[in-house]
Amino acid sequence: MASNSKSTEKDTGIPRHIAFIMDGNGRWAEKRGLPRHKGHEAGVKNIRPLIKYLGKRGVEYITLYAFSTENWNRPEDEVNGLFHLLEEVIEEESRELHKNNVRICHIGSLKGISASLKQSINKALNLTKNNTGLTVGVAFNYGGRAEIVEAVRRIVIDEVKPRSINENLFGEYLYTAGFPEVDMVIRTGGEFRTSNFLIWQAAYSEYYFTPVQWPDFNEECVKKALSTYSQRQRRFGGL
Repeated sequence: MASNSKSTEKDTGIPRHIAFIMDGNGRWAEKRGLPRHKGHEAGVKNIRPLIKYLGKRGVEYITLYAFSTENWNRPEDEVNGLFHLLEEVIEEESRELHKNNVRICHIGSLKGISASLKQSINKALNLTKNNTGLTVGVAFNYGGRAEIVEAVRRIVIDEVKPRSINENLFGEYLYTAGFPEVDMVIRTGGEFRTSNFLIWQAAYSEYYFTPVQWPDFNEECVKKALSTYSQRQRRFGGL
């Protein structure tokens, strides 16, 4: 069940749930005279050490914006390359994360995805589903508006009585059911927008924007972001 109460922040000021918009991979590659897919490869390699570091710092949930519903509008060869890359790394990465007691969850739709990629994703989910450590949500083929529309559709199908509908119940119909609300959203790559990401779940999130492109967003960059977060006062509409 999705928790719609405000997330409980640890005494150390570490957010319980961080969501990442991993932007700048393609531009990182172009800046170096490399094809865009090399940037995506570098971005994937950057994920594991950050997960490891954030787990040590006490973060309980991480959500990664891997592929949005709007990304289908990119050139076909780039989309196919992203899918191929994911299929290549998912087995290796899921085994490594499993060794570290990390649970992997898929956030989004599997519609339109190849059978082999679906199989790889489901294999990773089943492998790690009983792990009790850090939870990593992979927002793949995900869009915030589409998620809300799908939640409404399912509520209608279930014939939920209007008087029974509240924020807690609505949260149960989202892809992130069972996740706490997002405490902090970090976007790399220099853009200042949320790009249809976790619209409901990030309603009271602290946002952190950085010009650093995702492949270069290292441990020191994370420390700086966490330091900024710890200095903010979260009032949730109060004084």
